[in-house]
Amino acid sequence: MIGIDLSEKRALVTGGNRGIGRAIAEALAESGADVAVFARSEGSVREAAEAIVGRGVRSLALVGDVSSATDVGRAWDDVTEAWEGLDILVNNAGMTRDNLLLRMKDEEWEDVLAVNLSGAFHWCRLAVRSMIRQRYGRILNVSSVVGLTGNPGQSNYAASKAGLIGFTKSLAAEVAARGVTANAIAPGYIETEMTGAIGEAAKADYASRIPAGRLGDPRDVANLAVFIASPLAGYITGQVICVDGGLTR
Repeated sequence: MIGIDLSEKRALVTGGNRGIGRAIAEALAESGADVAVFARSEGSVREAAEAIVGRGVRSLALVGDVSSATDVGRAWDDVTEAWEGLDILVNNAGMTRDNLLLRMKDEEWEDVLAVNLSGAFHWCRLAVRSMIRQRYGRILNVSSVVGLTGNPGQSNYAASKAGLIGFTKSLAAEVAARGVTANAIAPGYIETEMTGAIGEAAKADYASRIPAGRLGDPRDVANLAVFIASPLAGYITGQVICVDGGLTR
């Protein structure tokens, strides 16, 4: 992003292999940060890391599941061995298992909470200790407008994203005095693989409800992420910032 210099900053993006996470990872790299990518798909993780290296910064390809404390711990050891710490953590990894509550299976509820909420807990618990020690850190949790408004058929997803907001606010209060910020971004309808299956007619219907008149682009979220991750945002913490074209207001 023009005007923001993140050189010598070390960042990690979960789910940074595609969609919003990929856009955030690349935008951080374009601003000069070294960026590690963590996700389950080895092929796409390595491809994303190679693209970041092509921007002239360092990158790490880390394969694992955010819902596994063991996987996260192993990846954290790799990061600290290679880079000796972390300055920016973006918890973006997420999943949906949509169903009406009356039909929802236990695993549909538990899997979504494990990835969307517990995944951020696993990463923050490790990263915060290092950030407090160095008295600098930026934690950015990618929530959703659904966590603010709810959505039929997504009680599990809405609960996980609302929980992530409460988690972010609590964490922000715990670490603010040590130079560490924690904020949440709540994207609206963003054109990604997750929304790609809804069809053109549905997209047009969604766009008609958005004051901006269009669905968002992953870069719309990434631009904000770069600012929040920068030293310029040191007095912004515990906030939820919607990137939704005016949908929630």
